[in-house]
Amino acid sequence: MCTHTPTCPSADSPDREAAHTIASRPEQGWSLLCNGLLLFEDTGELLPDGRIVAPHRPLVALA
Repeated sequence: MCTHTPTCPSADSPDREAAHTIASRPEQGWSLLCNGLLLFEDTGELLPDGRIVAPHRPLVALA
């Protein structure tokens, strides 16, 4: 799906969120990346094969 040079990381790659955004709907809270990943503003993800990645925001450090 990606036509960038160099090619963006695949949806199975650990750095998959580094792919280019091809569609964004901030009012709905999601972006579609060129590797087919649907990225939500809460950091949850929907992979092209239908698998779900739970939100993974960093935990706030306790003072």
